[in-house]
Amino acid sequence: MLLINTPNRNINTHQTKPVTHSFWGFIHIDFPLLLGILLLVCMGLFILYSSSSSNIIVVQKQLIHLGLAMGVMFIFAQIPPIVYQRWAFWIYVVGVVLLFAVLLIGHTGKGAERWLNLGIFRFQPSEIMKLALPLFLAWHFHKIHLPLTTRAITFAIVMILFPALLAAKQPDLSTAFLLVVAGFSVLFLAGLGWRIITLALGLAALAAPILWYFMHDYQKKRIFTFLNPERDPLGSGYHIIQSKIAIGSGGLFGKGWLNGTQSHLHFLPENSTDFIFAVCGEEFGFIGSLTLIIFFMIIVLRCLYITINAQDTFSRLLAGSLTFTFFVSFFTNMGMVTGILPVMGLPLPLVSYGGSSMVTLMASFGILMSIQTHRKLLTT
Repeated sequence: MLLINTPNRNINTHQTKPVTHSFWGFIHIDFPLLLGILLLVCMGLFILYSSSSSNIIVVQKQLIHLGLAMGVMFIFAQIPPIVYQRWAFWIYVVGVVLLFAVLLIGHTGKGAERWLNLGIFRFQPSEIMKLALPLFLAWHFHKIHLPLTTRAITFAIVMILFPALLAAKQPDLSTAFLLVVAGFSVLFLAGLGWRIITLALGLAALAAPILWYFMHDYQKKRIFTFLNPERDPLGSGYHIIQSKIAIGSGGLFGKGWLNGTQSHLHFLPENSTDFIFAVCGEEFGFIGSLTLIIFFMIIVLRCLYITINAQDTFSRLLAGSLTFTFFVSFFTNMGMVTGILPVMGLPLPLVSYGGSSMVTLMASFGILMSIQTHRKLLTT
């Protein structure tokens, strides 16, 4: 495990100085991570412009989302990790309270009650929990010290499943899935053994028939469609069939930018949001899709570097969880678009059109930059 062989270092017992020997360190921005983000965002804007049928208004709105998200990232990067550690418990409590508020007075849209309407704007409290949950668990394990005990594991599982079930109740199964991923990634990095992981997977398999009973009809239909899309080619299987056609028709080099037929002739649904990776595959081919994946992996590798070099348990657990959640997000989206995973309604990070999930993601990158740039150089 990442943390088992990495001893805690108490930087307060040594003379220290902050890592601010460059301009980027002074403003607490990690340049390699920022560069990877900008590469991905630029390619995403080209794809979005094409997928929206050259609608410049959509791109302008996305740029506004990006500007807001970048501002949030910069602000979060300025906050030292110790501050996140002190406020982690209360951020989690506020997130849970807001999830309860959604169930009571939430705004309904597209058949789901996921938003709180504050008059001026609406927001999804479940997005806050994507940060609040790993923050809380990292704080908890830092406080009780490692290795894990049965009591600590049980407590963590309850704290994970509680907000995940509230999110699933909205229903927002994709966010509930990411909350489980974020929470259990902290447990894994904290030293959760493979025996317990295998046992948990076995219990989850046994509980599948019970979970099936509580699933909505559209969710059950997604499972059936994943197993056999051709059973309803003009209905539930239409999305994934058209997506596969778009990706397959792109070949090695693609049809060229703005020349995609599946998206421009409106055969491919949700082509600016959930299925935007299919547009990339059709217009830029295998080479373009591979380039996009490389940009994603540049970000992941830099985040892993930050995780490994974090100087305390809280920072390592938090950075590792945020990194793994980002990886799972884009891997799941690409998997569902190519038909190897069920459709879950997850956008492609920093590429799909949208604002709320982008702000949350950039906030997590800001936290990662804070962990990296607020490190202390140990001196003797």
